[in-house]
Order: sequence, then structure tokens, then C-alpha cells
Amino acid sequence: MRAGIWGIGSYVPENIVTNHDMEKILETSDEWIRTRTGIHQRHIAEQDMMTTEMGYEAAKKAIENAKIAPEEIDLILVATVTPDYAFPTVSCILQEKLGATNAAAMDISAACSGFIYGMVTAQQFIENKAYSCVLVVGAEKLSEITDWKDRNTAVLFGDGAGAAVMGAVSEEKGLLAFELGADGAGGKHLYKEKYIHMNGREVYKFAVRKMGDISEKVLEKASIRKEEVDYLIPHQANIRIIEAARERLQLPAEKVSITVNKYGNTSSASIPLSLVDDLTDGKVKDGDTIVLVGFGGGLTWGAVVIKWGR
Repeated sequence: MRAGIWGIGSYVPENIVTNHDMEKILETSDEWIRTRTGIHQRHIAEQDMMTTEMGYEAAKKAIENAKIAPEEIDLILVATVTPDYAFPTVSCILQEKLGATNAAAMDISAACSGFIYGMVTAQQFIENKAYSCVLVVGAEKLSEITDWKDRNTAVLFGDGAGAAVMGAVSEEKGLLAFELGADGAGGKHLYKEKYIHMNGREVYKFAVRKMGDISEKVLEKASIRKEEVDYLIPHQANIRIIEAARERLQLPAEKVSITVNKYGNTSSASIPLSLVDDLTDGKVKDGDTIVLVGFGGGLTWGAVVIKWGR
């Protein structure tokens, strides 16, 4: 038995903040932001909208897409660094809101790698036959922990949520391999006190190296050659980092997901947001071999190879 994805969903707030809007509050420019990050705009939640609300909207869609009832969910995993409260967790609040009365619930804190960590955790429960159906959610309200006076970080982040319902799939489909890792010594380069603090140069060097390394390593584990990869969905942090990963895997531009331009960096929501968009646009198709890869604060990293389909 192999774990895979039954259904997906996403949500972003209606409020869009463009680079030109950022010019009005910071000493920056649309050209500077676009050329260095690839970001054109980001979605920002209203002050009274909490992380759980975004996660709920994404989860509802994923459950509907999977064609299951909320009561069938055995476990809810929420990846987030912006929970509504220290406790109850976002996952517990979601359990009640969704009516998933039979589900256990816990949050995962691995920053931008969180959704990958959640998928791999779900895989273990499913393939060990402990649980049949696991809901994995990546939801973030990064605007809440962004210093809007710091032009080095304020332009980077956005809000949103993505979700996947996971369960057993046919033998030739699902998760073929995973790679997880961490380097606590690098935590000083990307951390949160009241706001996000980042040493951009060090994080960039780390990300460029790690995205390529772990993509190659997870493909090796899956016994998949680079030329067999149909699509790459990297964490959407910076267009230059994405390009470096694409070149490392020797993929043409049309085989790589780019959504950083419209969402910015949404941390744990980044990969599922991209996945939903790419499936909707027909860029990911049944039977495709796709690589999901991310890195984040901690420092953490993770990658999975999936044969898409149920």
C-alpha cells in the first residue's frame, strides 16, 4: 500500500497588495522587488481574519475534491508558524469547524518546509495502516509577524492556505520517496521574535545549495532519473532560488511551477497553493512524476517524489 493525495484545495484572501502599493509605505520600487525576488503582488488577510479561517476554506475544498465526508478523517495535521493561539492548536479548531469528529489533531512547526513534513508524517500513518485518511493543511498569516517598516522582509511575504486529503492509492501512484533534514546551527539566519528576521545573503546561499541537493537525493531514492521528472514544484520564496533548482535538475522552464509572482512567500502554504494552481491549469496530469521541494526556518528542508493520481 502506498500513500498519495485524494483531493486538494486552496484559499487566499481577497485583498491584494501590489509592489506599487509597497512603494507608498517603503523606500523601495516595483522594479527592485521584481528583479530580485520575482514577486509582483501578494494577498494579505484582513486584521480580523485568522490563520484557522484560511485553513478551513482550503480544507473544505480539499475534502470536497476528495469526495469524502469529514467524519472519515482520522488525523488532521496543520503546518503553520502563525497559529491563532499557542493552544488550542489550529488543527483542533479545524477539527471542530469541519465536523471531523473522529480525527486526532496536531500542528507541525517546520516553517516553509512544514507542508512537506506534514505529507511525510501522514504517509507514515497511512502506510503503517494506523490511519486510512489524513488531512494535511499548510496555513499562514505571515502579515501578522512581518515588520512592515523593514523593506528587506516586508516585500517578501503573503497570506494563504493549501490543503490535501491523503490516503492509500493504487500501487503505481503516490509518494515514491522523501527526504527530510535540518540544520539547527543555521537557525540564527532566519528566525522570529516579534517579527521575522532574516539574513538574506546566508539564507539565499543555503537555499540554492539545498534545493538542488535534496532534489537530486530524493530522485536517487526513488530510482528516478532527472529526465523522467514531469514537473517541479519548489517552495516559492524567490525566483532566483527557483531558477537555481531548475538548472540543477536540467528542466525546461515549462516544467517548473512559478506562483511567487502572485502570492509571494506564503511559507507552509506555498507548495500546496502552487499544486492547486498547476492542476487547475493542466500543468500536472494523471501519471506525472512530480517533485515537491522546500526549505525554511530552523533551518529545515524537505522533498518528496510523487507519481500523481489516485
